[in-house]
Amino acid sequence: MSAHLLRVLADSNDRAAWLKARSDGVTATDAARLATPSSVKQVVKDKVMGTSFNGNAYTDFGRQREPEIARWVMERHGIPASGLLFHAEASKSHLATPDGLHCDEEGRILLAEIKTTNKVWKRIPRSYMRQVWWQQYVLGAERTLMVWERHQDFIVVDREPKFVWIDRDEAEIAKLVTLANEVLKDVEKYRGEFAQYSTGNAAPFQGYGNTHSSSDYTQSFYDAETYA
Repeated sequence: MSAHLLRVLADSNDRAAWLKARSDGVTATDAARLATPSSVKQVVKDKVMGTSFNGNAYTDFGRQREPEIARWVMERHGIPASGLLFHAEASKSHLATPDGLHCDEEGRILLAEIKTTNKVWKRIPRSYMRQVWWQQYVLGAERTLMVWERHQDFIVVDREPKFVWIDRDEAEIAKLVTLANEVLKDVEKYRGEFAQYSTGNAAPFQGYGNTHSSSDYTQSFYDAETYA
Protein backbone atom coordinates (compact mmCIF):
# COMPACT_ATOMS: atom_id res chain seq x y z
CA MET A 1 0.00 0.00 0.00
CA SER A 2 1.27 3.47 -0.90
CA ALA A 3 2.18 5.54 2.15
CA HIS A 4 -0.31 8.33 1.41
CA LEU A 5 -3.21 5.85 1.60
CA LEU A 6 -2.41 5.33 5.28
CA ARG A 7 -3.45 8.96 5.81
CA VAL A 8 -6.99 8.70 4.45
CA LEU A 9 -9.63 9.98 6.89
CA ALA A 10 -12.81 9.80 4.81
CA ASP A 11 -14.29 9.35 1.36
CA SER A 12 -16.50 12.06 -0.15
CA ASN A 13 -18.88 9.30 -1.32
CA ASP A 14 -19.91 9.15 2.35
CA ARG A 15 -20.67 12.85 2.49
CA ALA A 16 -21.75 12.98 6.14
CA ALA A 17 -18.54 11.33 7.35
CA TRP A 18 -16.47 13.43 4.96
CA LEU A 19 -17.99 16.71 6.17
CA LYS A 20 -17.55 15.66 9.80
CA ALA A 21 -13.87 14.84 9.26
CA ARG A 22 -13.32 18.16 7.45
CA SER A 23 -14.84 20.14 10.31
CA ASP A 24 -12.05 19.08 12.64
CA GLY A 25 -9.19 20.60 10.63
CA VAL A 26 -8.01 23.13 8.07
CA THR A 27 -8.87 22.04 4.54
CA ALA A 28 -7.57 23.26 1.20
CA THR A 29 -10.80 25.27 0.84
CA ASP A 30 -9.96 26.97 4.14
CA ALA A 31 -6.33 27.47 3.14
CA ALA A 32 -7.44 29.22 -0.05
CA ARG A 33 -8.94 31.94 2.14
CA LEU A 34 -5.88 32.50 4.35
CA ALA A 35 -4.72 35.75 2.78
CA THR A 36 -5.38 38.60 5.23
CA PRO A 37 -5.90 38.95 9.01
CA SER A 38 -9.64 39.49 8.45
CA SER A 39 -9.98 36.42 6.23
CA VAL A 40 -8.11 34.31 8.78
CA LYS A 41 -10.54 35.49 11.46
CA GLN A 42 -13.49 34.66 9.22
CA VAL A 43 -12.23 31.10 8.75
CA VAL A 44 -12.04 30.77 12.54
CA LYS A 45 -15.57 32.11 12.99
CA ASP A 46 -16.95 29.78 10.31
CA LYS A 47 -15.24 26.81 11.97
CA VAL A 48 -16.68 27.67 15.38
CA MET A 49 -20.11 29.07 14.50
CA GLY A 50 -20.76 27.23 11.25
CA THR A 51 -21.71 28.81 7.96
CA SER A 52 -25.08 29.20 6.28
CA PHE A 53 -23.56 28.65 2.85
CA ASN A 54 -24.69 25.32 1.39
CA GLY A 55 -23.96 25.98 -2.26
CA ASN A 56 -25.41 28.02 -5.10
CA ALA A 57 -26.00 27.74 -8.84
CA TYR A 58 -22.26 27.99 -9.50
CA THR A 59 -21.28 25.20 -7.13
CA ASP A 60 -24.15 23.06 -8.41
CA PHE A 61 -22.91 23.52 -11.97
CA GLY A 62 -19.34 22.79 -10.89
CA ARG A 63 -20.38 19.52 -9.26
CA GLN A 64 -22.35 18.60 -12.37
CA ARG A 65 -19.40 19.22 -14.69
CA GLU A 66 -16.62 17.81 -12.51
CA PRO A 67 -17.08 14.13 -13.48
CA GLU A 68 -16.97 15.04 -17.18
CA ILE A 69 -13.85 17.14 -16.75
CA ALA A 70 -12.29 14.43 -14.58
CA ARG A 71 -12.76 11.93 -17.40
CA TRP A 72 -10.94 14.30 -19.74
CA VAL A 73 -8.10 14.63 -17.20
CA MET A 74 -7.79 10.85 -17.01
CA GLU A 75 -7.84 10.41 -20.78
CA ARG A 76 -5.38 13.21 -21.55
CA HIS A 77 -3.09 13.18 -18.52
CA GLY A 78 -3.57 9.82 -16.81
CA ILE A 79 -4.58 11.26 -13.43
CA PRO A 80 -7.61 9.42 -12.00
CA ALA A 81 -10.33 11.18 -10.04
CA SER A 82 -10.14 11.05 -6.25
CA GLY A 83 -12.63 11.85 -3.51
CA LEU A 84 -10.49 10.84 -0.54
CA LEU A 85 -9.78 13.17 2.37
CA PHE A 86 -6.14 13.01 3.48
CA HIS A 87 -4.28 14.44 6.44
CA ALA A 88 -0.70 15.68 6.26
CA GLU A 89 2.18 13.72 7.72
CA ALA A 90 2.91 16.64 10.04
CA SER A 91 -0.62 17.08 11.40
CA LYS A 92 -3.91 15.19 11.38
CA SER A 93 -5.63 18.59 11.38
CA HIS A 94 -4.14 19.64 8.03
CA LEU A 95 -6.53 18.21 5.43
CA ALA A 96 -7.14 18.06 1.69
CA THR A 97 -9.34 16.30 -0.86
CA PRO A 98 -7.69 16.70 -4.28
CA ASP A 99 -9.89 16.22 -7.35
CA GLY A 100 -7.34 13.89 -8.94
CA LEU A 101 -4.36 11.88 -7.71
CA HIS A 102 -1.79 9.66 -9.38
CA CYS A 103 0.99 7.85 -7.55
CA ASP A 104 3.69 6.25 -9.69
CA GLU A 105 5.69 3.11 -8.92
CA GLU A 106 8.31 5.15 -7.08
CA GLY A 107 5.72 6.79 -4.84
CA ARG A 108 5.78 10.20 -6.53
CA ILE A 109 2.42 11.94 -6.43
CA LEU A 110 0.78 14.14 -9.06
CA LEU A 111 -2.45 15.96 -8.27
CA ALA A 112 -5.24 17.50 -10.32
CA GLU A 113 -7.58 20.31 -9.36
CA ILE A 114 -10.72 21.02 -11.40
CA LYS A 115 -12.60 24.32 -11.68
CA THR A 116 -15.43 25.80 -13.67
CA THR A 117 -15.62 29.55 -14.19
CA ASN A 118 -17.58 32.18 -16.07
CA LYS A 119 -14.51 34.40 -16.34
CA VAL A 120 -11.54 34.51 -18.71
CA TRP A 121 -8.43 33.81 -16.67
CA LYS A 122 -5.21 35.58 -17.60
CA ARG A 123 -3.63 33.84 -14.63
CA ILE A 124 -4.79 31.42 -11.96
CA PRO A 125 -6.64 33.26 -9.16
CA ARG A 126 -4.46 33.59 -6.09
CA SER A 127 -6.98 31.82 -3.87
CA TYR A 128 -6.79 28.76 -6.09
CA MET A 129 -3.00 28.86 -6.00
CA ARG A 130 -3.15 28.72 -2.21
CA GLN A 131 -5.57 25.81 -2.44
CA VAL A 132 -3.20 23.92 -4.73
CA TRP A 133 -0.12 24.60 -2.60
CA TRP A 134 -1.97 23.35 0.47
CA GLN A 135 -2.96 20.14 -1.28
CA GLN A 136 0.63 19.62 -2.39
CA TYR A 137 1.80 20.05 1.20
CA VAL A 138 -0.78 17.62 2.60
CA LEU A 139 -0.07 14.94 -0.02
CA GLY A 140 3.65 15.55 -0.48
CA ALA A 141 3.14 16.28 -4.19
CA GLU A 142 5.54 18.26 -6.36
CA ARG A 143 3.15 19.26 -9.16
CA THR A 144 -0.55 19.81 -9.74
CA LEU A 145 -2.48 19.92 -12.98
CA MET A 146 -4.89 22.86 -12.68
CA VAL A 147 -7.76 22.33 -15.12
CA TRP A 148 -10.60 24.75 -15.77
CA GLU A 149 -13.59 24.94 -18.04
CA ARG A 150 -15.34 28.20 -18.89
CA HIS A 151 -19.08 28.61 -19.15
CA GLN A 152 -21.43 31.45 -20.03
CA ASP A 153 -24.78 31.37 -18.26
CA PHE A 154 -23.99 27.73 -17.40
CA ILE A 155 -23.40 26.74 -21.00
CA VAL A 156 -19.89 25.40 -21.67
CA VAL A 157 -18.01 27.58 -24.14
CA ASP A 158 -14.60 25.86 -24.25
CA ARG A 159 -14.15 23.07 -26.79
CA GLU A 160 -12.02 21.34 -24.18
CA PRO A 161 -10.75 22.33 -20.74
CA LYS A 162 -7.69 24.52 -20.37
CA PHE A 163 -4.86 23.50 -18.06
CA VAL A 164 -1.55 24.53 -16.56
CA TRP A 165 0.95 22.75 -14.33
CA ILE A 166 1.60 24.37 -10.94
CA ASP A 167 4.84 23.57 -9.12
CA ARG A 168 5.21 23.25 -5.38
CA ASP A 169 6.27 26.45 -3.58
CA GLU A 170 7.83 25.82 -0.19
CA ALA A 171 7.79 29.49 0.86
CA GLU A 172 4.07 29.81 0.18
CA ILE A 173 3.38 26.49 1.88
CA ALA A 174 5.27 27.64 4.98
CA LYS A 175 3.08 30.76 5.17
CA LEU A 176 -0.07 28.69 4.89
CA VAL A 177 1.04 26.21 7.55
CA THR A 178 1.73 29.08 9.97
CA LEU A 179 -1.67 30.65 9.34
CA ALA A 180 -3.45 27.29 9.53
CA ASN A 181 -1.93 26.62 12.92
CA GLU A 182 -3.12 30.05 14.07
CA VAL A 183 -6.61 29.12 12.90
CA LEU A 184 -6.54 25.81 14.78
CA LYS A 185 -5.33 27.51 17.95
CA ASP A 186 -8.10 30.12 17.82
CA VAL A 187 -10.75 27.54 16.91
CA GLU A 188 -9.90 25.53 20.01
CA LYS A 189 -10.05 28.68 22.14
CA TYR A 190 -13.35 29.99 20.83
CA ARG A 191 -15.07 26.61 20.73
CA GLY A 192 -14.39 26.47 24.45
CA GLU A 193 -15.88 29.94 24.92
CA PHE A 194 -18.86 29.06 22.73
CA ALA A 195 -19.56 25.95 24.82
CA GLN A 196 -19.61 28.11 27.96
CA TYR A 197 -21.74 30.87 26.43
CA SER A 198 -25.04 29.26 27.48
CA THR A 199 -23.95 29.41 31.13
CA GLY A 200 -23.94 33.20 31.11
CA ASN A 201 -20.36 33.92 30.15
CA ALA A 202 -19.52 36.62 27.61
CA ALA A 203 -20.33 35.84 23.99
CA PRO A 204 -17.39 34.44 22.00
CA PHE A 205 -15.49 36.61 19.51
CA GLN A 206 -16.00 39.85 21.45
CA GLY A 207 -13.10 42.07 20.44
CA TYR A 208 -11.98 39.59 17.80
CA GLY A 209 -12.23 42.19 15.06
CA ASN A 210 -14.61 42.91 12.23
CA THR A 211 -14.99 40.30 9.53
CA HIS A 212 -17.06 40.06 6.41
CA SER A 213 -20.03 37.74 6.51
CA SER A 214 -19.42 34.27 5.18
CA SER A 215 -22.08 34.81 2.52
CA ASP A 216 -20.22 37.90 1.22
CA TYR A 217 -17.06 35.88 0.81
CA THR A 218 -18.60 32.81 -0.75
CA GLN A 219 -20.35 34.83 -3.43
CA SER A 220 -16.94 35.65 -4.93
CA PHE A 221 -14.94 32.54 -4.01
CA TYR A 222 -17.28 29.66 -4.69
CA ASP A 223 -17.75 30.22 -8.40
CA ALA A 224 -16.21 26.89 -9.50
CA GLU A 225 -15.48 25.70 -5.98
CA THR A 226 -16.38 22.14 -5.08
CA TYR A 227 -14.99 21.92 -1.56
CA ALA A 228 -11.47 20.60 -1.37
